[in-house]
Formats: sequence, C-alpha cells, structure tokens
Amino acid sequence: MVRRTKEEALETRNRIMDAAIDVFFERGVANATLNDIANGANVTRGAIYWHFKNKLDVFDALNDRLQLNFADTILTDLKNDHPHPLLQLERLCTELLVNLESDLEAFKVLSIMFFKCDYSGEMKTFLKGQNECRKKNVELFSEYFARAKKHRHLPADVDPRVLAMALLSYINGLVIDYLRDPSGVVLKDNAARFMRLFFRNLG
Repeated sequence: MVRRTKEEALETRNRIMDAAIDVFFERGVANATLNDIANGANVTRGAIYWHFKNKLDVFDALNDRLQLNFADTILTDLKNDHPHPLLQLERLCTELLVNLESDLEAFKVLSIMFFKCDYSGEMKTFLKGQNECRKKNVELFSEYFARAKKHRHLPADVDPRVLAMALLSYINGLVIDYLRDPSGVVLKDNAARFMRLFFRNLG
C-alpha cells in the first residue's frame, strides 16, 4: 500500500512537471501561473503545493531534470575507456544534437531556459546555478581531452579545460540556432558535419 502511494505521488509530480513544461513553453515563466499548471496537469493547486513550494520551485525541478539527464549521459559514456577519446566525444556530441530533434521535451525545456524566462530578480539564482552546472560540464568534457592527451592524440601544450569550454560554447551556439529555427539548421542532417568541423584538426 505504501509503495503504491509513493508511485502515485511520483506520477502526480511528473504530471505536474510535464504540464509546467507546456505552460512555460506557451506562456513564458513570468506569465505562467500555478492555476495554469494545475489545469494542465488536471490536479488541484493543493496537489502542486504538496510537491513544490511555488512556481519557481517547479522551474528549478525542470532545470535539475535537464541538467541531470545531460550529466548522466556523459558520465555513462565516460565509463567506456575508448581507445580514441576524441572520436568518442565527437560521436557523443553528434548523438546529443541528433536526439534533440526527436526529443520534444528537451526542445521545450531548452527553449524555456534560453528564451522563455528573464533571469533577473528572483530568477538570478537560477542563472547562477546554471553557470555552476556549466562548470561541471566543462570538467566532464575535459576528461575526454585529458584522456586524448594521455593517448598522445593531442599536443602536450593543449589545455583540456580550454578545449572543453570551446566545445560547450560551440554546441550551445548550435542548439540556440536550432531552437530559433529548426528548419534552418536540421540537426539530423547536419549534426555530424558540424561536429566534424570542430574535431577534424584536433588530433
């Protein structure tokens, strides 16, 4: 009985978050209300308050879900001690970009983060948190380049962290352009070419 109750609670929480994605995507974070989210999830406001403190807490949970999924994907890939780390990372980045085209939830959440909210006032803390997540992602990507140096696939004077920062900035730019105009970028057709351009002169 207790297990069933926990499962129901988790299902309700996920339904609220799914509804919030649609509401934030359509109305923007500032214009969205808890009533909008409750109606979208077919729950009461009380049900939302059971799981979240307020609207910003829902936004925070969506941000955490996105960041955790991204980090978990990289950590899982890093468990594979690939003999060619640069090729491994190139393939991973290509897959991440291609998958974005078929992952509607990721498309909406990223659109919300980049275009549907104003990071001022109460939202400043979220921008700070996202910057901290970026630093962690830089460290994760740095591991690939450090392994490449160990295999002597990169010059000895190359800084893995600088390369990781450059790669993340490159990917962010591609993602932003895609979110703005999916038909103009078409990641499914071009992701591999984009990543080849970045990696082809590294090693």
